[in-house]
Amino acid sequence: MSGGTARAGANTALQAVLKEAGCSHAALARRVVELAHRQGMVMRYDKASVTRWLQGMQPRGRAPEFIAAALSDMLKRTVTPTDIGMTTAVQRPVVARALTYCEDVGESLHTLAELGSTAISRRSLLGSVPFVASALVEPQREWLLWLLEEEQAPTLAVVAGGGQVEQVYAMIAMFDQMDNTYGGVGVHTSIVNYLTIEVVPMLQKRGTAHHERKQLFTSAAKLAAMAGWSSYDSADYGLAQRHMIQALRLCREGGDRVLGGQILAGLSHLCTSLGHPQEGVALARAGLATAKSAGSPLGLMRLHAMAARGHASLGDGRAATTALHAATNALDQSRGASQESVWVRFLDAHYLEAEAALCHRDLGEAASAERLAEASVDANAERRRRQAISRSVLATARLQQGRLDEALGTATRALDGLEGVHSERSVQALRDFRLRLVPHQQEPSVREFERRAKPVLGVSA
Repeated sequence: MSGGTARAGANTALQAVLKEAGCSHAALARRVVELAHRQGMVMRYDKASVTRWLQGMQPRGRAPEFIAAALSDMLKRTVTPTDIGMTTAVQRPVVARALTYCEDVGESLHTLAELGSTAISRRSLLGSVPFVASALVEPQREWLLWLLEEEQAPTLAVVAGGGQVEQVYAMIAMFDQMDNTYGGVGVHTSIVNYLTIEVVPMLQKRGTAHHERKQLFTSAAKLAAMAGWSSYDSADYGLAQRHMIQALRLCREGGDRVLGGQILAGLSHLCTSLGHPQEGVALARAGLATAKSAGSPLGLMRLHAMAARGHASLGDGRAATTALHAATNALDQSRGASQESVWVRFLDAHYLEAEAALCHRDLGEAASAERLAEASVDANAERRRRQAISRSVLATARLQQGRLDEALGTATRALDGLEGVHSERSVQALRDFRLRLVPHQQEPSVREFERRAKPVLGVSA
């Protein structure tokens, strides 16, 4: 993937942006490779590659997207491939529109419907759907401004009995169960189909009672967020971002602050996992501001955990520890799932163990990571995706302690556990482990693991 297409003349647009960023050729190449790796893609670029781009060579595939994303991170503003004199696959207008947090909720419904129908039919390809971390600034700001202006006291949402609202919530519960058992890939089309064909038309119809309409908006927001998570599990990160942004806008109409906090937690998770931990921390903090008075300690626990993940990824052990303590305190304050919002009842001590294990892994605190990951594996026999991720973290913790054979055995069990589970998040955790095997790549046991892992994890970097 290091080749490209020759173009006439020097790329002065890239030269200008690179100069503004104050970035060396080697640093840009490293960041592009890192961002691509986070999304499961192997790109082999170095400072000589950047020189060729500046001379006018057009890199192939999705490389322009990652180059623009790397420069966006450095400049703290959105940079598009066009801004740096490069081209990408032609996109439908909805791809750009779905990054917008519209004031008119009718536009959001139209955007979701078009996004969904295009994804379902595949008659018109969406084209490249890049993840754009800087595009989250506006939705976050608009959400927080609404929060400041909203005078209604936040309360836990109550689902009315009977009618179309109850039917939608029943479908949400079914999709959630399928997602937990088989991963997001298998259930993605069903979620998008139901949201697009059934729920969006309910909201576009006039005459629905105000209270019922608010609950329908809340349920639509949850479905849009689930579409985002299932896109995430399918490695469609840009599509995941767009669904979650629209979910946040719909949630405003429903006024459910617990769900709003959880959507922001999802965006935080996405950002940190894709190499944008500063944005991940900011989104988690916005979620905490959203849900702090909503009566849901479990919701706050998850948001503190997301903040901890971002801090750990940045290498800030003190801030990560503080956030994990806050998460533990929030968990201790919960009076049990039955007293919580329906949106956070899946959260428990084992969820926090799994997230804390990831934090300790990223901070190099292997003994703590091993203890927590092992507990998470034991507790999550019925949640195969979470168990696979925790096994990968456990493998890394053992590798960090120099126990190569144990680490490989654990990672192999994680690999075997993915059979029948289609989840990019699980695969991503195993790829992280595999990357850490590079210093041991001449060991026969490592080569054998690579041979077994290749069909699932792809070609190693």
